[in-house]
Amino acid sequence: MGKYIELTSENFDIAKEGVALVDFWAPWCGPCRMLAPVIDELAADFEGKAKVCKVNTDEVQDLAVEFGIRSIPTILFFKNGEVVEQMVGAQSKQALADKLNSLL
Repeated sequence: MGKYIELTSENFDIAKEGVALVDFWAPWCGPCRMLAPVIDELAADFEGKAKVCKVNTDEVQDLAVEFGIRSIPTILFFKNGEVVEQMVGAQSKQALADKLNSLL
């Protein structure tokens, strides 16, 4: 069973290899908590194909600032180190899976 990758400033380069979904979230954010099980499912579904990652904006504020995160949840999609798409707010599993599949 795949598990999402918890990103920090030290290991963020993981998201820059291949295709990655990065969920910027915080523990106090209701929509973020609603999205959490979807992120877990996507991590399992895309294991070995794409990375599914999370950044706790309370703990890693420098990454939130670096990527201009103004509201959460914000989901960034990376392909080969570049941000190619951004979604703000809780999203359906299908919308996120469709976007990941389009980048593979």
